[in-house]
Amino acid sequence: MVAIVVSIESPLQDDVRALIAELNATLLELTPPEFVFHMTAEQMAGADTTVFIAREDGQAVACGALKRHAGGIGEVKRMYTRPSHRGRKIGAMIVEQVEVLARCEGLRRLVLETGDRHPAAWTVYERAGFTRCGPVLDYPDSKWSVFYEKSLAE
Repeated sequence: MVAIVVSIESPLQDDVRALIAELNATLLELTPPEFVFHMTAEQMAGADTTVFIAREDGQAVACGALKRHAGGIGEVKRMYTRPSHRGRKIGAMIVEQVEVLARCEGLRRLVLETGDRHPAAWTVYERAGFTRCGPVLDYPDSKWSVFYEKSLAE
């Protein structure tokens, strides 16, 4: 088995754009469009966001991002693992890297919004020490969303 390597990369690469397109299509299969909170590759390339790409044998197989908000809050965004690579804890590897970076930058809290039909994602976050909470940032409270938070304060 070839090792999975997670590193910070630009989202503007063609293979990463393809991964983001898959993520977007997957979300739209599970959630009404008005409750899908996409970021484009261009938005992901912004200075407030750091994108992590997992590669196996050079192929982009998973992604995730840290988006910084005011008040020492970091948001876990754009988490996706290709179906062919699920069940290998790649999402957990990415969440861990997001958290390491957030701690290095002195962020005090990580938050995220995920869908109500993404139990595999809930497992990743709960294993990483996140707990469910009410709506975070400016997300609307809806039956389609599940919110998580994790304090990074010592």
